[in-house]
Amino acid sequence: MVQVTTKDGYILGMQRIPVGRSNNTANRSPILLQHGMLMDAATWVFNSPNESLAFILADNGYDVWLGNNRGTKSSRGHTSLSANDPAYWEWTWDQLVTYDLPAMYEYVHNQTGQKLYYVGHSLGTLQALAAFSEQKLVNITKSAALLTPIAYLGHAPSLLSRTAATFYLAERMYSFGIREVVAGLQDVGKLLESVCQFPLIDCTNLIAAITGPNCCIKPSTIEALLDHAPQSTSTKNLVHLSQMVRQGNIAMYDYGDESENKAHYGQSTPPLYDMTRIPKDIPLFLSYGQNDALSDVYDVQLLLDNLKNHQKDKLVVQYIDDYSHLDFVIAANAKSIVYDPLMAFLRTP
Repeated sequence: MVQVTTKDGYILGMQRIPVGRSNNTANRSPILLQHGMLMDAATWVFNSPNESLAFILADNGYDVWLGNNRGTKSSRGHTSLSANDPAYWEWTWDQLVTYDLPAMYEYVHNQTGQKLYYVGHSLGTLQALAAFSEQKLVNITKSAALLTPIAYLGHAPSLLSRTAATFYLAERMYSFGIREVVAGLQDVGKLLESVCQFPLIDCTNLIAAITGPNCCIKPSTIEALLDHAPQSTSTKNLVHLSQMVRQGNIAMYDYGDESENKAHYGQSTPPLYDMTRIPKDIPLFLSYGQNDALSDVYDVQLLLDNLKNHQKDKLVVQYIDDYSHLDFVIAANAKSIVYDPLMAFLRTP
């Protein structure tokens, strides 16, 4: 593992798979894989080497780098703060866009001297889309594959997530002094239990309640996932995502007070991330599924509407009928369904 320090002092761990089973080190292009919410780099290696995207890419000649956002098991360091300090957790995905993703990107670029390929899942797609909309990282990106793209969340059908947002669950946690969200925390568990009491919310399968009915994941993979996840995130990050669910837009964190927003942004409302400003010539691969309870079909269509002027030969869109949110990264058949088309996209000149 290598460590990368962000400009605001967070120390991130990155794993690397520099060669595949052929052990051929020649002409390997760097590719950065970025995980989703409550996950970390293990996302890409839960299955066998023939089924996990990180290993498949390494075996196909790529120099694979695995990113870990702040707060996850590999990225809990800081130049001056302890992860036990409440101040350590004062961030949202805005900071992942501004600091974490650029730090990892630039480290890989500096180490390899090459532009990067990028693959993001869930929150990892939001980080990239927001960065690209602000013209960040574009000049060192060859292409980007976005699995279950998250830009808009206003139509996310997950009843648990929508109920939590509607009743300001994350805001309540923050007001109670809870700054880190991690599995097993007693106060978090009690609040989650209260949401699970609502009609039609079935928490007996918490993964399905949040992400939707994943079709094609082996029980052994689910066991491995539950042994490793969920990883920690900040309560403030959940507040920010809840704002997106309620407001239906892609904006910076709303402090809930005009004067405080003015102090941070110079205006009374948080600035929007404008998806129409994503450069029209950056090659994009978007893959989404009918049964996804977070990356909803309607919300993905809103994103595609923003990309309507994208160069046609630079945009590949894949729609999968029976896939849900986690199928894209840990389904047993993801290689043939998602990764083979993704690989073909990466090889396109």
